[in-house]
Amino acid sequence: MAKYQADEREPRLTVGEKTQVALLVVRMAKRGLADDRQYGGRIDQGDLEKKVERIIERARLREERDGRSGRRK
Repeated sequence: MAKYQADEREPRLTVGEKTQVALLVVRMAKRGLADDRQYGGRIDQGDLEKKVERIIERARLREERDGRSGRRK
């Protein structure tokens, strides 16, 4: 998974979005534990990473649509 870097354009996530991302991260961890690593990591987590990216993109679009006036500092 890509390394996390804080960004000022990073959207604020709702409670539901945070929950979805947390569940996807748990699924990634579970897949990582299931990988025997004997052959260099055969488990692909790209589908879960794409889901997380879609959630963040939806949050970004929501903020742009609603304006950033409601954003807390």
